[in-house]
Amino acid sequence: MSIHQAPMPLCNAGFSQLMIIDAQESLAAVMPKDELAVAVANINRLVQAAEILSVPIISTEQYPHGLGRTIDPIREHLPETVAPTEKTCFSCCTAAGFERALTQQPERKQVVLTGMEAHICIVQTASGLQRWGYQVFVVADAICSRHPANRQNALERMRHSGIHVTNTESVAFEWLGDSTNPHFREVSRMFK
Repeated sequence: MSIHQAPMPLCNAGFSQLMIIDAQESLAAVMPKDELAVAVANINRLVQAAEILSVPIISTEQYPHGLGRTIDPIREHLPETVAPTEKTCFSCCTAAGFERALTQQPERKQVVLTGMEAHICIVQTASGLQRWGYQVFVVADAICSRHPANRQNALERMRHSGIHVTNTESVAFEWLGDSTNPHFREVSRMFK
C-alpha cells in the first residue's frame, strides 16, 4: 500500500509515527507559560489518540544531563515502551540510534512532529526527515519556542519548504478518517 502523494496529503494512522522532540524540564521552564500549557495539552491528546489508534510514538531528549528529562505532564502519558533517544545534535536525523527507532516500521513514512524548540530542533529535524523522503507534519499548536516570533518564523520557513503545518484536532480526525471508526467516540471526546 502506498501513500497518495496529493498536494495536501492527510495524516493516515496506518502510515504515521508521532514524534515528541525535547519536551524537557529546563526547556519547558523558559517557555511562555500559556504556549507551554497549550502545547503540553495537545501533545498529550496526540499521545492518547496515537495509543488508541496504534500509531507508534518516538521521543527524543536533548542532552538530558543538562536539560533534564521529558517533563512529567507528558512522560506520565507515554507508554512505558517509549524510550527517548538521547542526543546532543539539534537535528534528530543526525542522532545515533534515531534512524533505527524511526525505521522499525518502514511503511510508516509520515512523521507528525511536536515538542520544543520550533526554530531549532523541530525545524532541523523536519528538514532532515524531508530529505530522507518522509512526509512531515508539524503540529503548530503542539510546538513552542522561548520567543513566539521564533516559533512563527519556523512555521513560515517550514510551510514554504513543503512541510505540512497542521493542528492537533486535524491530525486526530485525519487518523480517524471516518465517524464509523470504532474509536471515533473515544478520540472525538478529547476535543469536546
